[in-house]
Amino acid sequence: MSGNPDLFETALREIGASFARQPDKPEETPEGTVKALWLAAAGTPLSVEAASEVALPLLDETQAMMLNELVIRRIAGLPLAHLTGRQRFMGLDFIAGPDALVPRKETELLGGLALARLAGIAGPRAIDVCTGSGNLAVALAATTPGAVVDAADLSAEAVAMARRNAALHGVEGRVTFHVGDLFDALPRAALAGAADLVVCNPPYISSAKVEGMPEEISKYEPRMAFDGGTFGLSIVGRLIKEAPLFLKRGGWLCFEIGKGQGPYWLKALGRMTIYGAVETAADADGDVRALAARVS
Repeated sequence: MSGNPDLFETALREIGASFARQPDKPEETPEGTVKALWLAAAGTPLSVEAASEVALPLLDETQAMMLNELVIRRIAGLPLAHLTGRQRFMGLDFIAGPDALVPRKETELLGGLALARLAGIAGPRAIDVCTGSGNLAVALAATTPGAVVDAADLSAEAVAMARRNAALHGVEGRVTFHVGDLFDALPRAALAGAADLVVCNPPYISSAKVEGMPEEISKYEPRMAFDGGTFGLSIVGRLIKEAPLFLKRGGWLCFEIGKGQGPYWLKALGRMTIYGAVETAADADGDVRALAARVS
């Protein structure tokens, strides 16, 4: 390994002594964490995955001091993606920070479900609400030729980050961002019945459970991005009622849900005559974590 071996081993011991694996961030390991912090100290911000793919440069004295500070802040509980400024999602490195929810691996289930719905459509049109850092909107545009996406979020700060991510991946000309509450942020007259896909990673954690979440989430990430109200159902309820107004006949609504919510939402969609086929994506434990419903 290149770099300063003694410095690396010291940082690895410190990180390892306090390391607790986060189920929603399986890619973060002690060694990967140190590599990502090392590169951040060197002025090369990369995600954990990207950091593992490059050689580590030598750090000068100032950079070594920066690494030590980053290690201290990570041990104190600050999210790794906030310290490095990067998080990988669907094979792309995204700008990350406290203004928007850090993209999770579990959301790639939703991303894959959405991408499959756009396959074979020439120049598809998509809508992404609760866009956050823009990870879904940008990934869809970057991996689907000719795709045009309108994306919205209630947080102006999150939308500003999303615009930076669109520019980072060269799709700013095909992704338009709006600030506002769900579909209220969108130009309704222009988009009514126009979309092939509506995608959403909504807040779905019940308010009562928020305080019991790991501090790394509840203390450092924006609460509006994961607090879904009393039962964690209110935002999704609005989503499935309003989405058909923007979808073409045969268009798809794809959205993420919390663990254990699958049976409830499958029944709810089954009671709505506007939706026909329903497909699911499950995690490694067999829990349904994303749903796709087709407008009939």
